[in-house]
Amino acid sequence: MNLFQAVLIAIIEGITEFLPISSTGHMIIASTLMGIEKEEFTKLYEVSIQLGAILSVVVLYRDRFFPLNRWGFYGKLLLAVVPALVLGALFSERIDALLENPLVVSLTLFLGGFVLLFIDRWFQTPRMETVEDIAPLKAFWIGLWQCLAMIPGTSRSAASIIGGMQQGLSRSAAAEFSFFLAVPTMAAATGYKLLKAFRDDSTLLFDQHNLLTLLVGNIVAFVVAMLAIRFFIGYLQKKGFALFGWYRIGVGAVLLALYYTGNLGG
Repeated sequence: MNLFQAVLIAIIEGITEFLPISSTGHMIIASTLMGIEKEEFTKLYEVSIQLGAILSVVVLYRDRFFPLNRWGFYGKLLLAVVPALVLGALFSERIDALLENPLVVSLTLFLGGFVLLFIDRWFQTPRMETVEDIAPLKAFWIGLWQCLAMIPGTSRSAASIIGGMQQGLSRSAAAEFSFFLAVPTMAAATGYKLLKAFRDDSTLLFDQHNLLTLLVGNIVAFVVAMLAIRFFIGYLQKKGFALFGWYRIGVGAVLLALYYTGNLGG
């Protein structure tokens, strides 16, 4: 993977991480289409640039994250992230295997689009308008919903937003809690991958080219993610999820066609 390809992947990460269209799925497909080999550093890069994306959440919502003694807020995030930490630890190898399968991504993108077409109709009467209204048990249930995103192409954002709406949150409140939940979830996943890479082959992290690539990728993902978050909240409040549903169906259909014609890892 050269630096130009790394920047493209980082742009894709920044745009898609907080939209309900699957950042992991888009990065997998983009890497496949660009012919990027699934070497160890590529896998590490696609996870570690999430740090830039989650930093954008902390900066944009710094009044929610600071001061650090907001025990109720952090307690809810802790409860919500527990299911992903447990299941991620138990099934990390199987998840890694799925991440290399473009067919899984294509199918999940396609099918998930139909869910987004109807999600606004299913949950028309929210009972909670702000993140502060979430009870601890409801936060835990949203965390369970988030675990669906372990299937590549599902979208962590989509799973947790749908979970929030199912628990009674408005669209905007569910989206905001999804953003907040991304911080501990993705920080844990990235930290685990970085520690594992350091333990298995420290040269991956100390190679000068790799360090530059990681730095540039995180900066790009940070800037692009900030713009994407601002767009998403504003759009969601006015329009809902239908556009993202049609997008997923269209992209999924094209990818399935490419796969079954042998042009996408088939």
